[in-house]
Amino acid sequence: MNVLITGGAGFIGSHLAERCLNDGWKVSVIDDLSTGSFDNIAHLKGAPGFTYTLDSVFNRSVMAELVDSCDLVFHLAAAVGVRLIVESPVRTIETNVGGTEIVLSAAAKKRKHVVVASTSEVYGKSTALPFHEDADLVLGPTTKGRWSYAASKALDEFLAIAYWNEKRVPTTIVRLFNTVGPRQSARYGMVLPTFVRQALAGKPITVFGSGEQRRCFGYVGDVVEALVRIARAPGVAGEVINIGNDCEITINALAQLVKEITGSDSEIAHLPYEAAYGPGFEDMFRRLPSVEKLKRLVGFRPQTPLGKIVAMLAEYEKMRPGDWALPTAAQWRRPALVEA
Repeated sequence: MNVLITGGAGFIGSHLAERCLNDGWKVSVIDDLSTGSFDNIAHLKGAPGFTYTLDSVFNRSVMAELVDSCDLVFHLAAAVGVRLIVESPVRTIETNVGGTEIVLSAAAKKRKHVVVASTSEVYGKSTALPFHEDADLVLGPTTKGRWSYAASKALDEFLAIAYWNEKRVPTTIVRLFNTVGPRQSARYGMVLPTFVRQALAGKPITVFGSGEQRRCFGYVGDVVEALVRIARAPGVAGEVINIGNDCEITINALAQLVKEITGSDSEIAHLPYEAAYGPGFEDMFRRLPSVEKLKRLVGFRPQTPLGKIVAMLAEYEKMRPGDWALPTAAQWRRPALVEA
């Protein structure tokens, strides 16, 4: 199979590229490196069947050529991370909606299969747990930029399903829950790599809010396995599928787990959400996926234990060259959002 991965130099995209190449597929990657890194795919350069394009999905002519020459598109290119979303809501909306429209439009010419990466964020403030794919979405008001990401990804989903229903372009939507592992950047507020780097550097581990909010963390290798299985599965056109680990942990417990596994003496420091994201920031207390549909369709679900994931990430961070400077409590502060 010839596959195209948009956002292929990103955290998940680079792991997916590796996996597809290992399966004997030809892989093309496009990434503008706005949030991805060439370092993530540098080791693949020169590998049989691998090509990369450093460009944007907004380059319609380039995208038309890349989509035309592939059998399947994994559309992962998107604005990522709470900090980026809060600070750059215009970029978030334009990147997510505009980029997806261009990919789907190119795929429609020859009805190429597109797997569109969405997010658990679309469930918003729903309290109907665990989250099922056919459940109602409950978003906050449009005056709060916090919800722009969820709304833009929900629109991506509507668009993908419309292309299937109206133009018979086979599209499959995957709602990714917290995905973690080596190569994930702490730059945009990703909680686990931030905790691990803070612990290894002996700096305070910064927990926002009470720390009693609960999350589930899936290993990137498991998520990639699910994506590949979905690509191979029959009858997935028009489907929406959760991908995530369904084992919950509080953020306080996560910080303590990171301390124990890294052997760190770091203190755990609690900061109000306002200190990082400005007044009025809203967060979901729990984000628990139902993975029944994923297991039924492809016979697999992410289940790597969190302790093992943290240990792998800690080893990766110890070996990774880079800037160990991390934001202090004061540096986390951001200007209040202009809400209108």
